[in-house]
Amino acid sequence: MTGGGDGLSGRTITELATVVDDTLRAAELEYERTSPGRFVVTLPGVNKLRTVVGLIVGEHGFRIEAFVCRQPDENREQLWAWLLQHNARMYGVSYSIDRVGDVYLTGRLGHSAITPEEIDRLLGAVLTYADEHFNTMLEIGFGTSIRREWAWRVKRGESLRNLEAFAAFADPEGRHRPRDEESAPE
Repeated sequence: MTGGGDGLSGRTITELATVVDDTLRAAELEYERTSPGRFVVTLPGVNKLRTVVGLIVGEHGFRIEAFVCRQPDENREQLWAWLLQHNARMYGVSYSIDRVGDVYLTGRLGHSAITPEEIDRLLGAVLTYADEHFNTMLEIGFGTSIRREWAWRVKRGESLRNLEAFAAFADPEGRHRPRDEESAPE
């Protein structure tokens, strides 16, 4: 073991947690310190509107955990294979599932990862993966429900605005694309 033999690289858990706290504050992120060494950070996204991330400074390491989406309604094995294929190319975190099949991004790192630059890099990775992969995960795991919702809204003349990202597969012939609701009269 290095760093004085305490497993903390010469820094206490309190000192390491202060680095995390200072980094989150400096980045002007929405976060809460839930207990000593534990933080919950909310990252704003585009496809996934927000990703909630847990950061835990423990005695033996630094954990990062973020919920991405609930268990898929369909194509579970296809979604899991897709996630595993992406794990090999990801930085600091990887996809995992819990006992019911909900999808998370998780990482376990050494205390040396607790620097402002590395925390920023890890949070950036979580945001990128959760946001950029979100719609594909929904298409694979919830495609039937999305198509059904699209058809129901078209039939009733309801807005398709929040389903716009799925237009290519929900309406492949392009017959019912979301209209520009900004210019629609009220």
